Amino acid sequence: MYLADGRDHPGRGSAADGTRPGGRVPSVVWALGAVSLLTDVSAEMVTAVLPLYLVAGLGLSPLGVGLVDGLQHGVTALVRVLAGHAGDRWERHKAVAGAGYALSALCKPLLLAAQGLASVGAVIALDRIGKGVRTAPRDALIALASAPEVRGRAFGAHRALDTAGALLGPLLAFAVLLASPDGAAGPGAYDAVFTVSACVAALGLAVLLLLVPGRPGAEARAAAGAGRPRLAEAAGLLRDRRLRRLVGHALWLGGCTVGDAFVYLILQRRTGLSDGAFALLPPATAAVFLLLAAPLGRFADRFGRWRVFLGGHVALLGAYGLLLGGAGSPALLVVVPVLHGTFYAATDGVLMAAASALLPAGLGGTGLALVQSAQALARFGASVVFGALWQARGDRFALAAAAVALALAVVAAGRPRPAAPVPPVPPAREGAR
Repeated sequence: MYLADGRDHPGRGSAADGTRPGGRVPSVVWALGAVSLLTDVSAEMVTAVLPLYLVAGLGLSPLGVGLVDGLQHGVTALVRVLAGHAGDRWERHKAVAGAGYALSALCKPLLLAAQGLASVGAVIALDRIGKGVRTAPRDALIALASAPEVRGRAFGAHRALDTAGALLGPLLAFAVLLASPDGAAGPGAYDAVFTVSACVAALGLAVLLLLVPGRPGAEARAAAGAGRPRLAEAAGLLRDRRLRRLVGHALWLGGCTVGDAFVYLILQRRTGLSDGAFALLPPATAAVFLLLAAPLGRFADRFGRWRVFLGGHVALLGAYGLLLGGAGSPALLVVVPVLHGTFYAATDGVLMAAASALLPAGLGGTGLALVQSAQALARFGASVVFGALWQARGDRFALAAAAVALALAVVAAGRPRPAAPVPPVPPAREGAR
């Protein structure tokens, strides 16, 4: 028996009030997907140029890049659980998520004035706080609106739209760079990217306010008798052994994951890709994510979410191996993004679907935030350590260490666990026959 088999149990999670007959993805999920699409266009425009901006524009070292990349993961952990619990407590997941989207939108113009590691890091930290505030309430809205048996499909559909934004964002950034009078590497080009990014983020916030209902799943939650949870109840979630084990393995696996910025920088080094084409690497990963997110979500619903989740980490391990041993091969520009995108498609929404199956009604946002925070903290540490190892020993040594740690984590998380003993059935009484 694996850590989580992806199947819901009676009395756990929230039923749906918005799922259409036939197990289709509810309209709420599509609306949230549209919000995420626009928000990711905005975010990935910045992410696509940020590594080069930090290295070429601001002259940061690999350790500096690691600190900034780590901030994108670690800062979100500071607010995820509080935001998830606030949505559960007040039953206002949309309002909490909207506050997070608004904060991230406000941070985009601030990048125009940021100079140096301290100011850029502060703006990115605020932006990531916004992401941390919105993510768990948004995922709770998806879980509340979707029937348990189609949650993998629902999260997959949402992540597909989210990833469409991740695909379009770097392409739009690439177009803005080419159209800039200063050229792709000029300071004015980065300012243009940040300005367009701010406009798209504002549009995403407007879609959330106008098209997403405030309390999907409220009728089902009331029928389940779920009252307003207290923080003490949220703290007791980890008493559930299955959830505690899931969080622990998510923490370990996240700590062995190399940040995207490093993957792309190493891939550029191995292949000699030009700076102008660097912004095309994130959309290559996103294209694979977009194609596979929904199919892998359906596959996970049917055959086990934890198995698919671990399979995604095996794909990531393959990408690390190719970057270690395939120097100079142009095929890396195709195969590594395919494996990288497969990793995200098999893990991002699938983990949320698996975790939601273990959570009681009324604490979905808090529980999902616990899982997300574990990953965010782990990836923050991983980025800082990887950047330090790269600076001290080189990128090959750092990547080899990450690959070994990831392989050990996958083996540990995939070990079959003995099933709980089944108590003997008492003999039937004579009168009951």
